[in-house]
Amino acid sequence: MYAEFSSLEFDRPEEQILRITLNTPGKLNAVGHEAHAQLADVWRAIDRDDATRVVLVRGAGGNFSSGGDLELVEDIARDWETRVRVFREARDLVYNIVDCRKPVVAAIEGACVGAGLAVALLADISIATPSARLIDGHTRLGVAAGDHAVLVWPLLCGLAKAKYHLLLNEPVNGEEAERIGLVSLCVPEAELHDRALDVARRLASSSQAAVEHTKLALNNWLRAAGPAFDASLALEFLDMTGPDVAEGVASVRERRPPKFSR
Repeated sequence: MYAEFSSLEFDRPEEQILRITLNTPGKLNAVGHEAHAQLADVWRAIDRDDATRVVLVRGAGGNFSSGGDLELVEDIARDWETRVRVFREARDLVYNIVDCRKPVVAAIEGACVGAGLAVALLADISIATPSARLIDGHTRLGVAAGDHAVLVWPLLCGLAKAKYHLLLNEPVNGEEAERIGLVSLCVPEAELHDRALDVARRLASSSQAAVEHTKLALNNWLRAAGPAFDASLALEFLDMTGPDVAEGVASVRERRPPKFSR
């Protein structure tokens, strides 16, 4: 039932556990046009999948995801149709994970940025390695932090830390992310995937009604923050029409600090 999601990789390490792997070789698992759309829609399919009790998400090759592909960002900035489509996808990605009945476990290592970070931090249980590098990345590109951060960061790590990391584009390693409550656990690199699978196994063997209903109740905290998220997403896509995006993209490509004109 997942054949339509050709930009994502699926396997079942154990019965009732569906594993999604983000895999874009040579681009640190960046999310392009097709992957972005599929990453938004796949949660609805998972919600209807009676063979799946738990979802485990990871990245290939030692990185979770470097976020949105720069070509996608440029297309959003210059093309109205792309902008409208990706705006809807970005909103669906967040709300579809929040509304998915099945618990989601994220195994985070290496780069974890942008749209990939949204999946990682919206997961119900997030497990990172000490060397994981979590960074929202939006202000570096010259746009508001709209993908997920205004929704979930203040709830996870508090408003002061959220402002520090989002406004300054400051990275967070796995140890610090656990310390401030941004992720559930930090474990050694060698233990990451076994630990994530063990958590998924425990969830799969639990009462499904109890797990689903607890997630449903807890995620009302996220739903209550929905208006703030909607505003941040609208402001992000407003900024996509502005003059700073070209410099932001160029600075990332050239691996230098951005030099914004205002």
